[in-house]
Amino acid sequence: MEVAIVTGASSGIGQSAALQLAKRGTGVILTYGTNRQGALDTVAAIEELGGAAVALPLDVGRSGGFPAFRDSVVTALRETWQRDTFDYLVNNAGFAQMAMFEDTTEELFDKFARVLLKGPYFLTQRLLPLMEDGGAIVNTTSNSAMESGMEEGYSAYASMKGGLMVLTRYMAKEFSKRGIRVNAIAPGATRTRLADDAFERFPEVIPAIAAKTALGRVGEPDDIGMVIATLLSEEGRWITAQNIEVAGGYNL
Repeated sequence: MEVAIVTGASSGIGQSAALQLAKRGTGVILTYGTNRQGALDTVAAIEELGGAAVALPLDVGRSGGFPAFRDSVVTALRETWQRDTFDYLVNNAGFAQMAMFEDTTEELFDKFARVLLKGPYFLTQRLLPLMEDGGAIVNTTSNSAMESGMEEGYSAYASMKGGLMVLTRYMAKEFSKRGIRVNAIAPGATRTRLADDAFERFPEVIPAIAAKTALGRVGEPDDIGMVIATLLSEEGRWITAQNIEVAGGYNL
């Protein structure tokens, strides 16, 4: 059985990606930050589908914890799948926070850098020796780093996501020697728990976002999760080094 590692899968896009992969018969090691119950719910949902999943805690903003996480992955692979390697990695964990340029603190800037750029860089570096040749990676970026999705208040957040887009291309170039494909998906506004459940707290913003979206609604986690699963699968075998906007035609 193929196995995927999906970071930040206790809710939203990561949870959807984990479930979509499980539906395709892939085992899942999923990570969570503070939402342990959400991760356990994801595991339960995968098991209901007849799949196998393991939830592990991980703070992607603290690279010092990556060696211990790698050891946990090795243990999970052996105990659950009788394997020493895995096939797919989804660098999805992150956080969002709106802050105008003049209000952005160094502390917030550094946190964005640690979680959104440094985390995926060194987590991938740590896990790469365990990855099968011919595997695939998907990084979650954001259309806030593209002209189509630029909105005021995301200068620091989007700068890190833009860095992750560049990193995606370099990973694709360097990992191609092992037949490993690396792509990124750039969601637009999606109904997730990001930014402290912003859509739950401010439902009045939804009609305005839908009006700016060609397909006439806000994105749902499965809109993104299905694309992630497809890129990792055989259908995506000839796609690498791409950043694919998945935003329903935002600002089109």
